[in-house]
Amino acid sequence: MSIDQASWEAAVRHLYEDAFTFSATGPRKHEDWRADVVAVMERALPDPRGWVGLDDTSDERATEWPAFPFRPPHKVDPGRRLTPADVGERLHEIDRASAENLLLALTDGGCTLRNLERFTESFNELQEMARTILARYGDTPTCYTNVTVGAGKNGTLDFEASHWGYTPMTFYWEDAGLVIVSDTEVGLFWTFDV
Repeated sequence: MSIDQASWEAAVRHLYEDAFTFSATGPRKHEDWRADVVAVMERALPDPRGWVGLDDTSDERATEWPAFPFRPPHKVDPGRRLTPADVGERLHEIDRASAENLLLALTDGGCTLRNLERFTESFNELQEMARTILARYGDTPTCYTNVTVGAGKNGTLDFEASHWGYTPMTFYWEDAGLVIVSDTEVGLFWTFDV
């Protein structure tokens, strides 16, 4: 599937316009993709294609914590920056189908496909938007999430689970996200409840 800037940005805006979200893409510059994820969290580099993401998380704390709202996993000491190891220890790999459904579950807090009830489009139309977002990262990206409940050993998320869980990655009360890693880019899609 080939995509262009207009279709990608339209899919991102439509799916996440009513969510409290952070979605951004940065270049892949390191062998260790986690270093690139930290750079995106810190907003250190612009989108390599100049495409627009969404960031509802601007806050005065960002001057003290460059990656705000993302934080280190343990006691937060002033001045302590997020490291690639901090990111890696809280994420696990999922398959592409789970990533596609997770993009849809992230359209609002609670990380559930019931979030789709507010859309007028059919599930298939919304899935096509998620596929458009994923297509930017090529045919074989690797996908990671901090969502833990419903996560099978084979990298499949169970969206039929009665509840969900996550490994906290932000200062907010609840957060769920997806990291997409290709050979040239890393994309982050995160939703928060405050």
